[in-house]
Amino acid sequence: MNSLDWAVLIGYFGVMVAIGVWSHKRVDNVSDFFTAGGKMPWWLSGISHHMSGYSAVMFTGYAGIAYTYGVTSFITWSFPIALGIAIGSKLFAPRINRLRSRLHVASPLEYLKNRYNLKTQQALAWSGMLLKIVDVAAKWAAISTLLSVFTGISINQGILITGVITAIYCTIGGLWADALTELGQFIIQLLAGVAMFIAVVAKLGDHGGFFGVWDEPELAGHGKPLVGPYGTIFLLAFLFIKLFEYNGGMLNQAQRYMATTSPRDAARSARLSAILWLVWPVVLFFPMWMSPLLVNAQKPDGSDSYALMTEQLLPHGLLGLVIVGFFSHTMAMCSSDANAIAAVFTRDVAPVVSKAARGWNDRKGLIAARLTTVIFLGLSMAVATQVNSPAFKDIITVVIKWVAGLMGPIAIPMMLGLLRTFRKSGPTAALTSWSMGLLAFWLVNYPINWNVEGGVPLEYQVSIPLAVSLILYIAVGYIKPEDTPERDAIIEKINTDDDGSAGGAVAVPGPAEGQDEVLGSAPQRPLP
Repeated sequence: MNSLDWAVLIGYFGVMVAIGVWSHKRVDNVSDFFTAGGKMPWWLSGISHHMSGYSAVMFTGYAGIAYTYGVTSFITWSFPIALGIAIGSKLFAPRINRLRSRLHVASPLEYLKNRYNLKTQQALAWSGMLLKIVDVAAKWAAISTLLSVFTGISINQGILITGVITAIYCTIGGLWADALTELGQFIIQLLAGVAMFIAVVAKLGDHGGFFGVWDEPELAGHGKPLVGPYGTIFLLAFLFIKLFEYNGGMLNQAQRYMATTSPRDAARSARLSAILWLVWPVVLFFPMWMSPLLVNAQKPDGSDSYALMTEQLLPHGLLGLVIVGFFSHTMAMCSSDANAIAAVFTRDVAPVVSKAARGWNDRKGLIAARLTTVIFLGLSMAVATQVNSPAFKDIITVVIKWVAGLMGPIAIPMMLGLLRTFRKSGPTAALTSWSMGLLAFWLVNYPINWNVEGGVPLEYQVSIPLAVSLILYIAVGYIKPEDTPERDAIIEKINTDDDGSAGGAVAVPGPAEGQDEVLGSAPQRPLP
């Protein structure tokens, strides 16, 4: 990097902070901070939904998969995401929007107290927060790895720089700042991605051109859709995981649906995101597929291949723009995750563990939300320094094995609980599904993995916890139905298609009789 590249990078950071300061004016209460007050245009929600699913892991971990295996990086990652979101645009997006418009909740998990019970809500909230800390830590480590390649600064210094900048704008401006910065980041990503695509295509003339290049020995097997550990079972498991994860299971995407003005607009935003996931990653992945022809990766997993190729092919200025594109991916995802976790803690956890939190007014609630955002980012940054340790392994292992493997047990009770089909599955089904799914993850990835020659294949490491959770959620609901009039009423409010008054206030039914007294929580109340 030279002074021009640094100027581009510093200018980008300045714009992100400025957007956060401007967005501060639009945040008056926790509803504005967490769901943009339900006033976000569908197209902005769709772009924000799309951008909040990326991170620099694509340019490190998935770049390594593309360098080693080729197009399977698209077939087993962004394609299942696109298909999952498309299905979710009908199945989940409108229902999640009704959580805000009809139940007046600000956290995607807030409704679980009434749909199941407080114990279920707390189990999913705490496990979801802990998983998100690890997930975001992997993203900090990924962007810092790239930054160290370009600038020579240490990984820990890179974690500190990106984390502090992200904390400033997302803490000040809430979800509005996240969405507006993601719009700007999408434009930057568009310019940077096209620049890299053109630079790589220009180099292909020496290797048979755009189509003939696939016959090169360096790309042997790169055109096959399913290779190595990424086979059919992995693809099917990833499709189910991404169906739940990118439609709300990871919480931050659910906020984008909640932020739109109506269920119809939530569905439109999901469809836009699905189209972007189907088309745009091809442009980003193509240079990665060609990377074996152009660079020799220094790391065994090939995770530095994209960064090396960028340095080799792009002039200064454009190099700075591509580096900014790396930052835009990671900061978009991490800031949205921070906002989602702050919502879960402020709305779902704090009122249970603190009597004072139940009496927070708008000002105190907003202060708590911003403080929680900062604490979450700080914890994830601390964990990021340990991502390449023996406990966590490499970045892509954290993202695929830990996040994908643990997503099902957490997301299934939350997402399927929205649907009428599963109305008989109550708190027993939810907690059994969650706990046994986590146990299955531990058994498959550790004791069993240690005792199987060559280890348990990756496709089973990520699919078995999901399958266990799904089967138990349905089976226990059938064996021990726990539908009640109160729970049925919640489900009907979420599923009714009369969306003419999306912003109308709806009182939230109280929890089952005696629940608050036993567990020490005040009844849930609508947002002010």
